[in-house]
Amino acid sequence: MNTIPKEIYQDRYWKGVIHLFQNNWKLKTLFTTKYFDMENGLIEIVALKRAASKWSQSEKFMLYLALHLYSNDGKVDLSNMDYLDDHNQKLVMEAIKLRYC
Repeated sequence: MNTIPKEIYQDRYWKGVIHLFQNNWKLKTLFTTKYFDMENGLIEIVALKRAASKWSQSEKFMLYLALHLYSNDGKVDLSNMDYLDDHNQKLVMEAIKLRYC
């Protein structure tokens, strides 16, 4: 991933997304310029969902939450956090805090 522009990194819609994609091993595999245009502040949402179509329920939850934090689009069922390990539950809580606090 190219350097993240300061204004993107400080934007509340991006903070949680960046946090999840930098710290979750599965999301990190997709944190590339193929899916992220940091210069223009865009995410290729449809392409990301397509790339994750074969992922487990917990892995998809992490992706869908990240995308929800970015766009407020689509519903995210927080009860799916039950499928996450301690590390990823912590990441989710941190990302939500970055977005909403």
